[in-house]
Amino acid sequence: MVFSVGCGRSWSLALLLGATLGVQAQTATAPESKPTPQQQAQATAAFFNTHFHKQEYRIPMRDGVKLYTAVYTPVAGQFPDAGPYPFLMTRTPYSCAPYGADMSMPRITGNTDLIHSGYILVCQDVRGRWASEGTWLEMTPAKDGKGIDESTDMYDTVDYLLKNVPANNGKVGILGISYPGFYAAASIVDGHPAIKAASPQAPVTDLWMGDDAYHGGAMMLAQNHEFYAGGFAPQNTPTTEREKSDFDYGTKDAYAYYLRMATLANLDSPAGHTNPYFHDQVIHTVYDDYWKSRNISAHMHGVTAATMEVGGWFDAEDLSGPVKVFHAIDAQSTGSPQNLLVEGPWVHGGWSRGPGSSLGDVPFGSDTAQFYREHIEFPFFEGKLKGKITEPLPKAYTFETGSNVWRKYDAWPPKAAAPRMIYFQPGGKLAFNAPGASAGKDDYLSDPAHPVPFTEYTTDSTPQRYMADDQRFAARRPDVMTYESEPLTEDITVAGPVRPKLRIASTGTDSDFIVKLIDVFPEDYKAPAGDAAAQGKRVTGAPPVYLQGYEMLVRGEPMRAKFRNSWEKPEPLVPGKVTGVDFSMQDVNHTFLKGHRIMVQVQSSWFPLVDRNPQVFEDIAKAKPEDFVKATESIYHQADAASGIELMVLPK
Repeated sequence: MVFSVGCGRSWSLALLLGATLGVQAQTATAPESKPTPQQQAQATAAFFNTHFHKQEYRIPMRDGVKLYTAVYTPVAGQFPDAGPYPFLMTRTPYSCAPYGADMSMPRITGNTDLIHSGYILVCQDVRGRWASEGTWLEMTPAKDGKGIDESTDMYDTVDYLLKNVPANNGKVGILGISYPGFYAAASIVDGHPAIKAASPQAPVTDLWMGDDAYHGGAMMLAQNHEFYAGGFAPQNTPTTEREKSDFDYGTKDAYAYYLRMATLANLDSPAGHTNPYFHDQVIHTVYDDYWKSRNISAHMHGVTAATMEVGGWFDAEDLSGPVKVFHAIDAQSTGSPQNLLVEGPWVHGGWSRGPGSSLGDVPFGSDTAQFYREHIEFPFFEGKLKGKITEPLPKAYTFETGSNVWRKYDAWPPKAAAPRMIYFQPGGKLAFNAPGASAGKDDYLSDPAHPVPFTEYTTDSTPQRYMADDQRFAARRPDVMTYESEPLTEDITVAGPVRPKLRIASTGTDSDFIVKLIDVFPEDYKAPAGDAAAQGKRVTGAPPVYLQGYEMLVRGEPMRAKFRNSWEKPEPLVPGKVTGVDFSMQDVNHTFLKGHRIMVQVQSSWFPLVDRNPQVFEDIAKAKPEDFVKATESIYHQADAASGIELMVLPK
């Protein structure tokens, strides 16, 4: 959902397709030279101009609103498959440009195997965006058959396409990443029977509940503000004019910028380049009806298409969506012929482009994204839309980080995974046995004026690599509590949600507790052959990094303590009173290898990834600069107040 990702994905798609589809058009480039981005884009355009015929439709919906729809039909004789062809479609709020006769590149998929196979490619501007008519609602609430919503718009679109686009085989597939992933999910609720395959990928699902907007009741500050300030704003439709933003942060240091802006109220103003969409994010600080009505996972009934939810373990934006939609379809749509979950070691949309062989400094040992496109996504759509028999896909197809292998399961989480507590101990230790001491706690001072940064390096955005970054810098701060196990004597594989169970006290009436699960590499770590990053080599000009002793972030989540008992009705902390703060973090599939250590860090700020808590019980959207005060936080580790995290551990 982040603006830089939504826009950047189209550019990455051009590079990927240009490098793969348009090789024959690169004759001006010497064989040993790498094509430039311009040459790749030209090659991509040449391929589509020779292989597809473009038509534009303005498809009427049942209420008379017309939606712009670009249809790219395979040119006869250009594909091994002579047709008729199925439709492969995406619906987007990010524009189906270019408009008019210019072909350039349909923005449907980066999977070159699918494109080479032959599909009628369809891109639709959703209601109220770009060249489509109507009024747009962010995360359109589902009407469950009682009104106009994204399901009815898709139903009417499919009906029209089947009747008006020649040489189709009567079958429709839909896919999309991020916001288009939401539309893919919403489109199959009580869906048209011709929709045979759907793949919501990183679908925006429940904005407040661990999704783009809020995690654990805390606002994901930087990525939301940069998305809306960067240009995602209301439009007067129809329009084909590109969104423009003249907003200038005035610095390349996001930490300094957001600290200077001080409050959400200052960001939600002309000085912060706010707009009505960002304003809604700011003022709805509890899980109210605004958010509940926009939770598409509560409406996944009547799904008759085969579905494949796709996500990345290191998706900084929509990590929860694929798992939520997966479980919701299983629970609400018994008529779905297949429902499977795919999770890989990817950032937001990372499976759709590039090799997927590493993230930041962390290697994954193979081209995981390429594997997904060739061996999972391609056979899924080929089988459901063309009837081509392929090897059956499992219920859950997940990449296990740490061991760096693909796993197939008949359920997610795997049925064999069992909860196991690992406890904080005196002296910064971490162990699977409960603490026996009658008294024990660690104190730290949380100062909102000096919040803990979420990266060691200066950045002007929310770098996706932070999800697996080295946490040694944070362990050195006095306001970060660190608990570490002894070196493991055997591999420990975790598969499923991670559930912190904290026993805390605070001198404030509200506080945040960020919990980070970390894999500590051994000091004698041997880098895999050919792994330049792990051998201390990076891009030219960058300092070396070594994986010896590396503290790899596996999962991190904030929890705002006032929501410990209810998301709808927050409650203040009683200063000095020992209180339980239990919550659930996003799922993982990770092996802590023999010789590695398990680490947990606890802190009360993670800035500017998460908005600052004034540590006073109040509506943070209305907080003033003088409301932000220091608080002493206590983490207990004793027999009657044991803190730790619950892991879903697979047996050996």
